[in-house]
Amino acid sequence: MADDRGTSAAVLLAFLSGAAMGAVAALLLAPQTGDASRDQLRRYARRAENDLRDLAGRAGEAFEDVVDQGKDFVDTKRSVLREAFDAGREAMRRERGRVQDEEVERG
Repeated sequence: MADDRGTSAAVLLAFLSGAAMGAVAALLLAPQTGDASRDQLRRYARRAENDLRDLAGRAGEAFEDVVDQGKDFVDTKRSVLREAFDAGREAMRRERGRVQDEEVERG
């Protein structure tokens, strides 16, 4: 599963890198003035920066959600284990009492 994620991320990164390089090449080869090309590159860079910040923010939120879900899962399992442990302890006490009562009756 981790390999699939790594491969998907690599493909996505390669695609985005190729798209960015293609956009830069198109701007450099476009028949417009240098000032216009630079302005257009700045706009693309600002848009890419904003998109990356947005993506990073969403990734951070998703990470926090997963961490919260993990904490809830651990708390739930801890509660279940505690109840099972307490039930086992109580069963052991009852069994000890029963064994002691049998010994007293025999003795």
